[in-house]
Amino acid sequence: MTTTRINFHKTHFLLSAPDLAHLEQHLPEANGIEIAFAGRSNAGKSSALNALTDQKNLARTSKTPGRTQLINIFAVDEWRRLVDLPGYGFAQVPQAMKLKWQQALAEYLQHRECLAGVVVLMDIRHPLKDLDQKMVEWSVASGLSVLVLLTKSDKLTQSARMKTVNEVRNKLKSLQGEVIVEPFSSLKGTGKEKVLAILDNWCHPEWLLQAQQAANAEE
Repeated sequence: MTTTRINFHKTHFLLSAPDLAHLEQHLPEANGIEIAFAGRSNAGKSSALNALTDQKNLARTSKTPGRTQLINIFAVDEWRRLVDLPGYGFAQVPQAMKLKWQQALAEYLQHRECLAGVVVLMDIRHPLKDLDQKMVEWSVASGLSVLVLLTKSDKLTQSARMKTVNEVRNKLKSLQGEVIVEPFSSLKGTGKEKVLAILDNWCHPEWLLQAQQAANAEE
């Protein structure tokens, strides 16, 4: 695994889209790489994005879970983007809206070819709910690397934390894909450096390095 070289602190908001069609209309995937963040609406997704980028307000946090209803794109640099997917499973919204969100998630995961990996966030006290399991399975079936972040790990003792981490790892062993499981706390910074190293590794595929070298040679 590489040492973190990407300055995630420079990440900034780029655009929002209600679904994949609108996203591809405004942001073709001809170049670059994306890493998506997905999770239940109360999993602490926005807080994690803010913590990982050392910014307080990059992703909006809300006392009312489920406010994120769009695919939000953040540019790390010219080549790399972080994607905040709509939260699922908790928001008090009509069933039709929930189904629309679920369809948008599935389309993005299955058809966005520049997507390199998915970070699936789960509250460490309530991991692997049905939709969490489906999200991991969707991602693995799409050939994506998966990082399961067990958030709010500061809520548990160290022994209880590692017990849960090992239980989740064991439950996901049967999936035929790259699935990493790590504890994380936006409040305490637990796991932050390890997560950044993983994201950095995902952001440096061979094809992207070759594209960068070709672009630099043309300048």
